[in-house]
Formats: sequence, structure tokens, C-alpha cells
Amino acid sequence: MTPVQLFKCLADETRLRLVLLMFSEGELCVCELMAALEESQPKISRHLAQLRNCGLLQDTRRGQWVYYAIHPSLPEWARAVCDSVLTDEPEWLAVLQNNLKAMVDRPICC
Repeated sequence: MTPVQLFKCLADETRLRLVLLMFSEGELCVCELMAALEESQPKISRHLAQLRNCGLLQDTRRGQWVYYAIHPSLPEWARAVCDSVLTDEPEWLAVLQNNLKAMVDRPICC
């Protein structure tokens, strides 16, 4: 992944929020991401597919749930960019994290 590819992938606010939320929270399923961002399943899934195609995310199916996480082979410099945003702008994700914590019927991971 090149810096241009990373920044093109993260240029959309929804994709940026998805990635930062996964950096912060770890592996999440589509329904958790929908609740956190308060967006529809088609919109979230479309953005997740783009992030997976960019090499930022990997997905894992467990029963009826598909979980997404930051790709383990993401370059360290790309991780540092996201970590810097999380460290310097923690309030940027506060609403999303609160939405996630308030989620009813949150799936329990294995």
C-alpha cells in the first residue's frame, strides 16, 4: 500500500470512521458498525468492501456474522497515521463509541 492509496481510501468520512473505530475497538461485525455510525446496512457494507479491496481490512465469517478487522499486514506507517488521529483527536470517535456501547442485542464474539 502506498500513501496515496491509503489517503484515497480514507478520504471518505464514513470509511475513515469505520477504520478508526476498528483501530479503537478491534474486530467488529456489520451490525455493530451500523449501530455505531447510525447508517444503513447497504451503505456500511459498500464502504467495508472498498476498505477490504484497498487492503485496509480483512473479514472473517463466524456463523451468521461477518467480522471486520484491520488487516494484519497493514504497513506500520499506515497504522501510525491512524494511531495519531486516535491519540490527537479522541473526541472525534466519542459519539460512535457511545453508540456502540448503547447497542441492544450486541453479538457476543466466540
